[in-house]
Amino acid sequence: MTADKKIDVKNAKKIGESRSPMQDALREFQRNKIAVAGMLFVFFVVFVAVLAPVFAPYGFEVQNLRNNRAKPMEGYDVLESFAEENCHWYDTPLEWGCTVFIAGSDALGRDLFSRIIYGTRVSLAVALAASSVSLVIGLIYGTVSGYSGGNVDNMMMRLVDFLYGIPLLPIIILMTVYFNAVSRQGSESPLMIWLIKLDSAAGGLLFVFIAIGALNWLGMARLARGQVLSYKEKEFVEAARALGAGNGHIIFKHLIPNVLGPLLIAESMAIPGYIFLEAALSFIGLGVTPPTPSWGAMINEGYSGLRSNPHLVLYPGFALSTLTLAFNFMGDGLRDAFDTRLRGRN
Repeated sequence: MTADKKIDVKNAKKIGESRSPMQDALREFQRNKIAVAGMLFVFFVVFVAVLAPVFAPYGFEVQNLRNNRAKPMEGYDVLESFAEENCHWYDTPLEWGCTVFIAGSDALGRDLFSRIIYGTRVSLAVALAASSVSLVIGLIYGTVSGYSGGNVDNMMMRLVDFLYGIPLLPIIILMTVYFNAVSRQGSESPLMIWLIKLDSAAGGLLFVFIAIGALNWLGMARLARGQVLSYKEKEFVEAARALGAGNGHIIFKHLIPNVLGPLLIAESMAIPGYIFLEAALSFIGLGVTPPTPSWGAMINEGYSGLRSNPHLVLYPGFALSTLTLAFNFMGDGLRDAFDTRLRGRN
């Protein structure tokens, strides 16, 4: 072996040794083209949701009863003053979109393309809020249970087992019905009055967040407990305890940073379920408050006329399916990248 080859081998070993586990995971994730495509699509949807008034020609509540249930790319029968007052694309190079239904219109003459664009905000808000609530509650509950051990751990896990035996969907429906009834009838409680005002400002999403997120933390709690049980007997935790570190320091400085990664990956894979659950609630009339657009509510409004106006179901259904698939692909890629046992299978 020549001297140059020996130097190259040494440099390759140094490069391999200097790469961190995070760099290895990112490199593995980049090799999964489907997962990268899913993440890019999710980022694109987030970009569209943030700039919805730019991408949508009309507001989601703007009605034009002259053209209800219009077909895709059908002409928009409106006066110029109507387009000037309501169309975001007026007096721009995209002004042609002010007089054409790109994806058709619904029964009230509202632009379907615009409502689908604004509907991305609802789905992403549910994905972010429900997953955050589930992650926080599950992380805290599972960490306390696993670190405490003994009778405390046993009692906390038996509560989780009991809640697992209760069907969550009926409970979520009952909670949503209760919150909606209180919102309509009013309440004398200052806290409930504040929540009702906040829910109204959020388009009826707040109570959906509470119902979905507050009952989907059970799996996160079990996962967090299992991770804490495996880490709390490690050498670095024993060393911190020997140096006089308190329980709070050990939990927040040593345990949570190590268990958070698997929980984030698991939560990213649970996001499609949250999106579908919100769509199901909106489909049966228990989701967002009209006229706030939701893909599930849009499918409910259009499925009765599926034969004559299939676009009222196909377009929001395609958007819902595509976004959930993108989250699934991204979650699978993150799981494969951060789990060393699954690397190299793609």
